[in-house]
Amino acid sequence: MIKPNKKIVTALKISISAVLLYFVFTKINYTDVFSTLKKTNPYYLGLAALFFIISKVVSAYRVNLYFHLLHVFLTPLSNLKLYALGMFYNLFLPGGIGGDAYKGYIIKKEFPVDTKRIVAVLVLDRLSGLLLLFIYACLLITFLDVSFLNAIEIYAVAAIVLSIVVFYLLTKKFFNYVLPIFWKTFGYSALVQLAQLISVLFILKALNFESNTVAYLFIFLISSIVSVIPLTIGGIGSRELTFFYGATLLNLDENTSISISMVFFLITAAVSFIGIYYHFKRPKLQTKS
Repeated sequence: MIKPNKKIVTALKISISAVLLYFVFTKINYTDVFSTLKKTNPYYLGLAALFFIISKVVSAYRVNLYFHLLHVFLTPLSNLKLYALGMFYNLFLPGGIGGDAYKGYIIKKEFPVDTKRIVAVLVLDRLSGLLLLFIYACLLITFLDVSFLNAIEIYAVAAIVLSIVVFYLLTKKFFNYVLPIFWKTFGYSALVQLAQLISVLFILKALNFESNTVAYLFIFLISSIVSVIPLTIGGIGSRELTFFYGATLLNLDENTSISISMVFFLITAAVSFIGIYYHFKRPKLQTKS
């Protein structure tokens, strides 16, 4: 099998992100967007950043539960440092090794862990987060007064139950060794996504947007799912495109929608940039005695 050249893949991702961003900004009044951003309330912006950080701390704790199952008993602080470095790699070094891949590489290098299992738990950790994004999105459908969504409310509720059952059965069949922490990781995933939803609520407050809150939260959840697709750099472009078309479909203001997306990205970038410290000073992984 021919492996794609990393530089070519990176160039394609950058190109796609650039094209999507260009497309979105030709469809909106970008001067209005930047004017809105200039009026951002720093108090609520700080709270938005705080809850985003909380979501990442909880997410780091969740992945550490998986590591413990593999008898890799990282201390919470060591795991948090490794997680911060992974965030930096995911967003700022797309052409190199990704954050999840780097964590797997370090764990495999430092501890006698089966490669397949370390890859499996990292994938399950990511899927657990995606599952809760989907569940929250389905829940919000029941609160939206939009005709084409009202028609599928019952299916959205059914999809919540079905998705949990399917994820549980697949985990039991292929990764039964993680079943002891299935519901714990599910609960932490719920907290992670809830913290991010609260972060977006504070972004709305920071931008002085008081109406259509549920609709904007719904678009955010969908954009978070879309941004996971590895076609762009850190979801840049794909998230903005989702916010733009989501606003169009739900009869919302596109400029407002893009403003939310941009502020969330800036918070993500600022928090992820903290990991650069551990790029130059590699964290020493300590384990519980």
